[in-house]
Amino acid sequence: GPHLILRYGPGDWNALHQDLYGEVFFPFQVVTILGQPGVDFDGGHFVLLEQRPRAQSRAHVLTPPPGAFVIFPTAERPNRGKRGYHRVGMRHGVSTVTEGRRTALGIIFHDAK
Repeated sequence: GPHLILRYGPGDWNALHQDLYGEVFFPFQVVTILGQPGVDFDGGHFVLLEQRPRAQSRAHVLTPPPGAFVIFPTAERPNRGKRGYHRVGMRHGVSTVTEGRRTALGIIFHDAK
């Protein structure tokens, strides 16, 4: 699948979004940070937002160590509720880089048209 090199400098960020390209998309995508948080850059956390039905959205803020791959849902994930499973919408983004340069490699497993 296509891969993206994402570079962020001081003041750069990425709004919460979903990568939905074309008519068919793979349910998961992958990102790895090239460089070390706190050494090469500050800020620039990976943010995952769960949009839960009839409830407050919940944010997860991740700082993956160098070499780690984060595998996350492209659009939604199943969630077990009181009445069985339902879909939870997922969005992702990057918090503001405050210092240095953050470079990430993103892999999307569908045709980015």
